[in-house]
Amino acid sequence: MSRPAAGGPEPDPSGEPSHVQLFQVGPAASGWALALHGGAGGRVEELSLDAAGDYRQGLTAAYTAGAAVLAAGGSALDAVCAAVERLEDDPLFNAGRGAALTAAGTAELDACVMTGDGRAGAVAACRHARNPVHAARKVMEDSAAVLLVAPGEDRLNGWHLETVPPEYFLTPARQQQLRNVQDRVLQGSRHGTVGAVAVDLRGRVAAATSTGGMVNQSEGRVGDTPIVGAGTYARDGVGAISCTGEGEAFIQGVVAVDVAARVRYLGTPMAQAIEATVRAELVPRGATGGLIAVAADGSVVVGHNSPMMFAAYSDGDRLVTRT
Repeated sequence: MSRPAAGGPEPDPSGEPSHVQLFQVGPAASGWALALHGGAGGRVEELSLDAAGDYRQGLTAAYTAGAAVLAAGGSALDAVCAAVERLEDDPLFNAGRGAALTAAGTAELDACVMTGDGRAGAVAACRHARNPVHAARKVMEDSAAVLLVAPGEDRLNGWHLETVPPEYFLTPARQQQLRNVQDRVLQGSRHGTVGAVAVDLRGRVAAATSTGGMVNQSEGRVGDTPIVGAGTYARDGVGAISCTGEGEAFIQGVVAVDVAARVRYLGTPMAQAIEATVRAELVPRGATGGLIAVAADGSVVVGHNSPMMFAAYSDGDRLVTRT
């Protein structure tokens, strides 16, 4: 059953950066595993008041999309992209439509995908791809690059991806959130990210992460999401990791790969590796955030030192959604 990780602290809503909350489930009988997150920090007041939808429903729909791929024998990569696509289309989450806005009131979207065989692709400051996660996958599969900044409509159309005008990503709730930040009346989290990790029936792992960044960020600011090893990482035989939180600290601590290295080289269990990395790399920087991970054996771990974290994963026959 879903439980605090062995040796880890009990759940606590204190929100102190030094307090790490861990939840884990063992390998599923199905032979595949999926976990996803919708950001660390908590609900955005403007979105809740907007009544545009329900966080739990959004997480469930995304999990169902990814799980259907894995249950049918599909790849971990297809599964994480399917799950993240649903979250990008849901305006409650900070990715795709409804993403957080820059100081200029625009949306600059970042995304990354990585497979366990070492391939990766990412986009930053993307303004035209309806689903940045698919643009990141095209960078990985159809270009010589790993990271592309502001891919234009011609390139996206050449990849047969759906494009939209920049205004598509703007929502009244996010515009109000930006005004509240700029007027210094915002309470609560300014950041958020979505992501998914999976292991398929062949034992292959993949991770995908997508974000609009931090509300009121400077134009051109790039966080950890599209930086391989910082916000997103996957390696067959080790696991897959997707991060959310204060991006600069995740970049400086190369958090995702630090967790994987503890598992790979020290043999540390995934839950303990996540806790150790959070304490070593986030806490000293006074930063908060969270991670989801699937280990090579199919066990799932959710860890965060933020007050709360949106996440979804399966515990036996029961879908767990944390909101």
